[in-house]
Amino acid sequence: MCRVFKLHRSGFYAWLDKPLSGHAIEDQRLLKRIKEFYIASGGTYGSPWIHRDLRDAGEACSVHRVAKIMRENRLKAQIGYKRRYMKGGKIGSITDNILDRNFNPDMPNQSCGNRRDTRNRRDTKSTGHIWTFR
Repeated sequence: MCRVFKLHRSGFYAWLDKPLSGHAIEDQRLLKRIKEFYIASGGTYGSPWIHRDLRDAGEACSVHRVAKIMRENRLKAQIGYKRRYMKGGKIGSITDNILDRNFNPDMPNQSCGNRRDTRNRRDTKSTGHIWTFR
């Protein structure tokens, strides 16, 4: 079998005793710490912030290694969680009833709009076409 895969027998048997490398074992240990900090941040921290937390906790690793581990385990920072503030502008206000709409007609299906527009002439103050029933 080693001949088919072009491997040395000693390497195959060494792999049987220890299938993961030291680097992979260290990555799994770091992943547990990364998940702790990721969950503590509410999923909002990316690799630079997680790296700072790890460094403050005494771990020695690079920000690229943290980014690689997070990418392989699909840990992404949430973007857009901050409140958006509007700059300046006027405060909104309710406009006047310029069409003089009647929302409580006397009888059903009497009118759906301005009573002034029930006449067959177009008023110059009217802002648009309003449907009426007779």
